Amino acid sequence: MSSQHAVIIGGSSGIGLASAQTLLASGMRVTVTGRDEIRLAEAKRALGPGAGAFRMDAADFQTQPALFAEIGPLDHLVLAFGSRKGLGPFASISVAEVRQGFEEKLAPQFAVAQAALPHLNRNGSITFLAAVSAHAATPGTAGIGAQNAAVAALVPILAAELKPLRVNGVSPGLIDTPFWDFLPEDQRSQVYAEYAEKTPVGRIGCAEDVAQAIAFLIANTFMTGHVIVCDGGLRLAA
Repeated sequence: MSSQHAVIIGGSSGIGLASAQTLLASGMRVTVTGRDEIRLAEAKRALGPGAGAFRMDAADFQTQPALFAEIGPLDHLVLAFGSRKGLGPFASISVAEVRQGFEEKLAPQFAVAQAALPHLNRNGSITFLAAVSAHAATPGTAGIGAQNAAVAALVPILAAELKPLRVNGVSPGLIDTPFWDFLPEDQRSQVYAEYAEKTPVGRIGCAEDVAQAIAFLIANTFMTGHVIVCDGGLRLAA
């Protein structure tokens, strides 16, 4: 894998950054992208000289083809970004918020994969990031679950359509990442404790847990069309 190049969209923090670190440790060349220039620069420093960094707004579809032309050939694409929109009771959540969730997650993942395709090694891979809400029957997640289920649905379709390019996905459970920074620290700690108690493995996840699943799908050339649920068994509790 030492001669291969992985591009991680949303690689400046959380699961994306952990994935970059894991793939770098395997000897792969890595490029990360992010919207926030300060966070992206910090990630580049943390990753060291083996990593490249490009500013990208995954929702800006017009600029993506030129950016991938600048990045150049790649072997593996990881789409490690999402949306918080769509959480709430079905009876009261607004359709506008649910639509925004699709616009922040499904549409950008779809568009970025399209833009990267001309530069992707046909024997390489794409890894989408969905979430456990796509697989669990958890009240209050109809909106966000639908958008993640739509991402997961892309995986087998594109695995068949784009062969021999491998297409897989990972659906994380509750992971300790900046995704949850919108909550005050005391509330976040309470949520973490509650979910750790009902998760069969007895803890919430860390970004490295998901990064290992992503790295497995990239490395195993006999895996395509699969979505790995990396949730500590949380969907079973739901």
